[in-house]
Amino acid sequence: MYKYIKRLIDIIASLFFLIVLTPLLLFLTVLGYFKLGKPVIFVQKRPGLDGKIFRMFKFRTMNNERNSDGELLDDKFRVTRYGDFLRRSSFDELPELINVLKGDMSLVGPRPLLVKYLPLYNEEQFKRHNVRPGITGYSQVNGRNSITWEDRFKHDLYYVENMSFALDIRILLKTVVRVISRSGVSQEGHVTMGTFKGNNSKVGD
Repeated sequence: MYKYIKRLIDIIASLFFLIVLTPLLLFLTVLGYFKLGKPVIFVQKRPGLDGKIFRMFKFRTMNNERNSDGELLDDKFRVTRYGDFLRRSSFDELPELINVLKGDMSLVGPRPLLVKYLPLYNEEQFKRHNVRPGITGYSQVNGRNSITWEDRFKHDLYYVENMSFALDIRILLKTVVRVISRSGVSQEGHVTMGTFKGNNSKVGD
């Protein structure tokens, strides 16, 4: 029953924030254009509810610098000072409110990871797709990108199994604290989170 109420809350809240934050969104769009050029919005395919692929929107934080062979440099070399500010303030996530309004995402849920990870999940880990992915989630308020993959999946599955209005409110309040403190933005040795290498058992085995 709560999933229907949750969807209604997502629609109302995302529409409200998109309207209220319009001046900030326009300002960041113009600033992003002058700092990084086009495109200002970074679009990437991510798996959502039931593993269905959708196009997620974020403000772009990296430039397109390449090596002598024409290959893009590693992320840590392409994130600009402006991009680092966007990530630490979580302003880069604001365009995802459009995804929430469309129904691709929710305000709260497991963060949508990369499509290439889909075949690497075991049966338990794949359960993170039993709910819509979120702009913030239980993993984000319990370490964000600084925790291990094992802990991330543990937190994601806890949310899937215990999703409720009270838990969502708790996560949203803790998210505000996390954003203000800018903690857990990256994993040691990485710009954000290290690459998921998979498990011995895979989905579909």
